[in-house]
Amino acid sequence: MVTQIVAVIIFIAMFALIVSEKIERHLASLGCGLLMIVLVFGVCMHSGSAVIETLNIGSIFTPGFWYSAGEASESSAGINWETIFFIAGMMIMVEGMGRAGFFRWLCLCIARLVKYKAVPIFITFMIMSFGLAMFIDSITVILFLAAVTVELARLLKFNPVPVILAEIFCANLGGSATMCGDPPNIIIGTSLGYTFGDFITNTGVIALICLVFVIIYFYLCFHKELGSGQAEVPATGLDPKDAIENKRDFAISCIIFAVTVVLLVTHAQTGLTVSTIGTVIGIVTLLTAGRDAVVLLKKVDYKTLLFFIGLFVVVGGLEQTGILEIIAGFIASVSEGNVMLMIAIVLWISAIASAFVDNIPFAATMIPIIKSLAASQGVALPVLAWTLAIGTDIGGSATPIGASANVVGISVAAKNGHMIGWGKYCKYMAPAMIIVVLIAMACIYLRYL
Repeated sequence: MVTQIVAVIIFIAMFALIVSEKIERHLASLGCGLLMIVLVFGVCMHSGSAVIETLNIGSIFTPGFWYSAGEASESSAGINWETIFFIAGMMIMVEGMGRAGFFRWLCLCIARLVKYKAVPIFITFMIMSFGLAMFIDSITVILFLAAVTVELARLLKFNPVPVILAEIFCANLGGSATMCGDPPNIIIGTSLGYTFGDFITNTGVIALICLVFVIIYFYLCFHKELGSGQAEVPATGLDPKDAIENKRDFAISCIIFAVTVVLLVTHAQTGLTVSTIGTVIGIVTLLTAGRDAVVLLKKVDYKTLLFFIGLFVVVGGLEQTGILEIIAGFIASVSEGNVMLMIAIVLWISAIASAFVDNIPFAATMIPIIKSLAASQGVALPVLAWTLAIGTDIGGSATPIGASANVVGISVAAKNGHMIGWGKYCKYMAPAMIIVVLIAMACIYLRYL
């Protein structure tokens, strides 16, 4: 009992520190992870095996970490190194693409394609945000999209705020469509042995249906504000060719991105795990970068990787002490074996919680819970997994602090003199989140029950 209390206190402390933003979140997770090892595993449990299982370093040296012959991988408590390796590789690839001008070039090409009209730009940038976020971290997508949107708005004389808000929501929605779109999905996929194909044929279908309604919703909200006329196009500043400083680097980044997409889509057939794909893509990007490889390595977000490591240790502590089984039992008792109610609880708790706290630790905490629910209540685990993925990915859109992409988009707008307060943000984004969650819940009921 004392062991469980200490583990819960450490977990709550970590969440409180992350939400308060008094110290950086990677320091909060690492510090609480260390406390979990020392106080819970050491002082309370006197268990060296719990430490070894939670650190999980041995998994890196197993054949299944790099190659899977088709069998679902068994998740273990503790650090999910497959997630760490994959995200690190993707970070390197994205930095290479950014330096090559890929994102800016793509935005300017689409703007020219729709003849620089505000409303068509608004709609196409929503679709592009959704599409890019399926394969690239939503933070990176919004960072580049918001910057280009502000520049286009300045040159074409329209308000960039509606476009940035819609881009943020669509990036989070697009991230829910694939295994590599959002960190929670990567954690869910690698922990439960699901493939890229599993996600895109389940959460991907739901996300695509929701996208149609999202586009209609934001169009009705903002089309009058954006106007329908075409602004006078400046003679300079909008040529896509200007975004490409080095044609060789640009071509290489496009090839690497295309190969990455192919490898992710086919990894169930090839047997290559996402950790292998991320590692190989990262190494290839560094090799082709030449002298710029050091620059790319310096730009990798090591703080996020360290945050993941500390987070996995803390959640592993909850799993080792049986706390997560107790939570699963509580949800089961509330739903009383009613599958529809259980899905609704997981979906709405995930969405509401992710609107106010980081969805990454929440998803990592919920995975063992839904596994326990599936085992004890006879509910299909994949259904609960898709429900969790949709809830955590979409819920984060509701508030300015719900997801990192939200913070980035608002910051880019603010730096250019366009302030987006809590009131304006939640006025449009919270209803959109509720609409999407309701649609997603209906889709889950109709398809799986």
